Amino acid sequence: MPKVIKIKKGLNIPLKGLAEKVLMRADMAETYAVKPADFPGLTPKLNVQVGDKVKAGNPLFHDKYRPEITFNSPVSGEVIEVRRGDRRVIEEVVVKADESISYEQFEASNPTQQNRDQVIDLLLKSGAWPYIRQRPYGIIANPADKPKAIFISCFDTAPLAADMDFIVNGEQESFQAGIDALKRLTDGEIHLGLNADFPASTVFGKVKGVQTHLFTGPHPAGNVGVQIHHIDPINKGEIVWVVNPSDVIIIGRLFLKGIYDASKVIALAGSDVIKPRYYRLISGTRIDSIIKDNLVKTENEHRIISGNVLTGTMVEKIGFLGFYDNMVTVIPEGKHHEFFGWMAPGLNKFSASRTFLAKLIPGRKYNLDTNINGGKRAYVLTGQYEKVLPMDIYPVHLIKAILANDIDKMEQLGIYEVVEEDFALCEYVCTSKIEVQEILRNGIESMIKELS
Repeated sequence: MPKVIKIKKGLNIPLKGLAEKVLMRADMAETYAVKPADFPGLTPKLNVQVGDKVKAGNPLFHDKYRPEITFNSPVSGEVIEVRRGDRRVIEEVVVKADESISYEQFEASNPTQQNRDQVIDLLLKSGAWPYIRQRPYGIIANPADKPKAIFISCFDTAPLAADMDFIVNGEQESFQAGIDALKRLTDGEIHLGLNADFPASTVFGKVKGVQTHLFTGPHPAGNVGVQIHHIDPINKGEIVWVVNPSDVIIIGRLFLKGIYDASKVIALAGSDVIKPRYYRLISGTRIDSIIKDNLVKTENEHRIISGNVLTGTMVEKIGFLGFYDNMVTVIPEGKHHEFFGWMAPGLNKFSASRTFLAKLIPGRKYNLDTNINGGKRAYVLTGQYEKVLPMDIYPVHLIKAILANDIDKMEQLGIYEVVEEDFALCEYVCTSKIEVQEILRNGIESMIKELS
């Protein structure tokens, strides 16, 4: 029986709109997209032009500096748009889907009978390699590296997060095949982080070739970065890789069927959703295919987020699901001013510092909007970050080192161990309203540039 690791610091944000465990099959969307912005540090170069026909598994673009890493179409159809932003940066490559998907056929194989190079070659050709990310930096793994271990967090503690056990239900064979493939990529262990508060699903409980660890505590106990910190911290010069459970399944299907099948189960959640439920769909789907006729009618605008409310990306109704996201959240937009709001007793407000009277009603769920309730102010030591970050680092000092672009200090203060999601709660509780996650990513990019 593995030892239970108790996470004491953190914060659960009690939001309304948790997805009911009912699985719906979403209709095929008209269009799908792959977005280079989902991959930090990527400089994309196109493989296709508008009007080209592609199959699921054909490359749409590749990394300019590592051309062997391609980003492939999740569906078959016609490339109808390459959307560009400022300085002609590629934002989205959009594919209009065929009525029935045709797949590029790769060679199906048993990963236990393949060597490391053969496994890597198939992952690269099929477009499944980007599902593997490395720490430090939270960027796509380099196939030339060999990590000391691979970590997979099998539960998510973010607000309204999808239930991983429900998502992987019935995918035991594919998950095992994915684990077998990942085993070929490292001489170390495959670490699974499980929730100690609930029995693990059959898929996670019966998988072979892994080392399991039990965690309990508030968010961010489910973050893979927190789990790495408590199992096997990253030191300078060391590399570990991380993969999401649903992405392990996509990798497993590739070896079992020889096709890039990017279908997965995601949660649609949030207080502005009429029927928050789970949907089976294909990665990169246009989001209106699942929120159409399913949003609360209100005078206020909706904030549609690909991902969770702490780390997700705001998208339009006709926007697309992010590459790594396994949920879509819809909450009220907070573009209103509350007159003398600071004087109100706050019976309907949640406060991390337990300031409002609502703290007297335990177990209550809240319909929170996107208001930040105040403007930016001086950045001072308050001790708030330390209460929600269960890592042995000094978060405020690290952010200040990044702002000063002090590379040595960043190293000493633990930048190798963290990415944006680990600091998301710091941004939520920040009295100074500092964009902590954006600052951290800027610091990581400075580290990459300085050390490359």
